[in-house]
Parts: sequence; C-alpha cells; structure tokens
Amino acid sequence: MKILLCPLSDGGYLYPALAAGRELRRRGHHVSVLARSSAGPVVAEAGLPCAVAEDFGGHRAFSATWWGKTGAAQYRAVLRAARAARADLLVTSVLCNGALLAAEALDIPVAVVGLSVHLWDYRSGGDGEPHLGRTRESRTLDSLDLHAATREEVGLAGRAPRWAHDPLLGDALLLRGDPALEHPGAELPERVAHVGPLSWEPAPRQGEWEAVEEHVGRTGGGKPVVYVHLGRFFGGRTLWPRLNEAFTGGPFQAVVEQGRSTDPAPAPEADILLVRKPWMGPLVDAADLVLANGTSAPVLSALLRGRPLVLSPNGSEQPLLTGACVRAGVAVRDPKTPSVDLSALLESVSRDEGLRSRARALGDRLAAADGAARAADIVERVAQASAIPKENHEYAISRPR
Repeated sequence: MKILLCPLSDGGYLYPALAAGRELRRRGHHVSVLARSSAGPVVAEAGLPCAVAEDFGGHRAFSATWWGKTGAAQYRAVLRAARAARADLLVTSVLCNGALLAAEALDIPVAVVGLSVHLWDYRSGGDGEPHLGRTRESRTLDSLDLHAATREEVGLAGRAPRWAHDPLLGDALLLRGDPALEHPGAELPERVAHVGPLSWEPAPRQGEWEAVEEHVGRTGGGKPVVYVHLGRFFGGRTLWPRLNEAFTGGPFQAVVEQGRSTDPAPAPEADILLVRKPWMGPLVDAADLVLANGTSAPVLSALLRGRPLVLSPNGSEQPLLTGACVRAGVAVRDPKTPSVDLSALLESVSRDEGLRSRARALGDRLAAADGAARAADIVERVAQASAIPKENHEYAISRPR
C-alpha cells in the first residue's frame, strides 16, 4: 500500500505522524511525507522520503500558525502530491481541512492523527463538563463552518460529502491520550480511537544536550530544574513576567523552550536558560516538573516520564487539556493572578507525592499503549474497509487484499 503522510509540519503534529509512518513502513508499506522544506531534515532522520510542500504549491499550507487560512492551498498541494505518489491512503493531522477534502476528491481513505484529547462534541455523555475556554458545541460548529467554507472554496460544495456525519474525523481519528483524559461517562464518536502518544522525536546532535547540561550545572547552583514549554499565547497574557519573578532568587532554575511563542523576555538576573530545540525528551528527563501552556506534546512528554504538571492555558485546546489533566489529578492549573505566587505553586507541586504518583501511573499506561502499532492497525483496517475506486478515477489505486 502507498501511504502519503501530509500532517502539519510543526513538531507537535509532524512527529506523531512520523511515528505511525515508521511503523507502517516496517510492515512493508511504501510511506512518503509531504512537508514544508524546513522539516526535511527531521523527515530524513525518521528514515522516510520527503516531498517538499512548496514544490506542490503548499507555501504556508502546513503551518499550524496558518492552518485556518490556507485550506485551499493545502488541498491543492495534497491533491498534486497524492497523484504524484499514486497514494492509496492519506494520513494527516487534526484541523487539516485541505487534506480531508483532497482525500474526498480522490476517493481514497484518510486517517487523522489527533491531539491528546477529543476537541469536538462527544457522541453522548459529557454532561456537566466545565468549560475553561470555549464549549465543545462552539468549537464543533466553528470547525464545521470552516470545513464547509474550504469545501466551497475548492469547488466540492456541489458534491455529496464522503463523510456526511462528522466530516472532521476522516475515516478514523486517532487520539494520542488516554480515556482518563476524557470527561467521565462521555462516549467518543464511533470513528475515534485512543492509540497512545505516538512518541517520536529527533535525537540531539552530538554535544547539543551536553552543552545544555553543562550550562544548567554551572549556573544553576544545584537548584532543581523546571522545564517550561511555551505554546502560542492566542492573545492571552504572556508568562514572562511571572517566569522572571519565579526564577529570580527562587528555589528552582528553568530551561524554557520558546516553542511557538514570540518575543521571549528572560531577565538577565533570572535563572533561566532559553532554548529552541526540535526535541524535549532529555530536557524533561532532567526536570523535576513541567510548566506548560497545555499543548499536547509537552503534556504527553511529561506524563511519559512521570513528571507532574503546572498548566497555564490560553487558547485553542490548551484550556480543554488543562481541565482534563487537573481532573485526572496529574496537574495543577496556574490561576495567573497576582495573589498566587508562581514560585510557591511550583514548590507545592514539586512536593506533592500524590500528583507525582498519579502522573507516573498515567504515564505507564500511555507508554504501554504501543501507539505506533495501534495506529498502524487502524490505518490498515481503514484501507481494507474502503470502497473499490470508481472507473473514472485519474489513476488506479491498488488496495490490500
């Protein structure tokens, strides 16, 4: 089977798709990746061939920053790349409307790699779920509206949709979390399944981690490390004033991954090392706990290593995942008020053996899931269950028997 991975090219979306792709390649399938040029070295390290998105008209179409504005360009790029690869099946990321619509136009199946929690309406249940941010209904309606608008823009509005019900899910939506992160009693839509973290990341270059380790040991005075991973602020309040206060003269030092945030502002006197790395595992291993905005990648990395979390959410899925982690007893939410001292909050979480024990237990379940194998099983089942292509397709599609 020929499989084209066409996820968003940001690490939090690309790496899980590569984990699934590597397993599918191990099983004998031909797997290639459509990604922006800057992601080429990472795809090469994963051992998969890379088609450059810009060569197919996909400038900015695979950036998480631009995901809501480039659906039509993404559609055209995936359509061209899938035809060039003679793809039997697509694997994409959640929110990739263009890739979903390309699969519909080509009449081939598509599996969607999701986040660590389900974003949209449950099939049933979930009553009484508190809303730290937007409601599920609001998020679902807006996502469907954007999908419909992109569908009209690319000229598919007059056709019967491939998935009349829940078009955002593709043929299968693979969640990277655990049922404990969903609201108690909630039932996921029938095409949604938990597969586990799909954990993969590039390795540090020679001497790269050692340089970080040496800096922390030299300047930190033996203080325990907090790994801080900053996501997008979505117009919310920047954490930098609180970070500078917490890590100046306090009991901890910080290694801060700038991530997708802008305008880093570490104070000269603060015990803060600012980094921008395509990997985080060794940094989390060295940390006592993790402070993040509540995006999937750092949360899953922390849990896999049994680290408790302090979460300070802004927009997108951050409030939803924060609520899930607090409910599961593996995280504390930073209220972001002047009356709550962040340094004291970090110290309290560091001493909380209950939080740490629950984080280890959930991390052990996630690690035991073998997410790549589960994802590959589902992708293969989706391919086997898909319809035989119609005679008027532009190219023949060989399907597994």
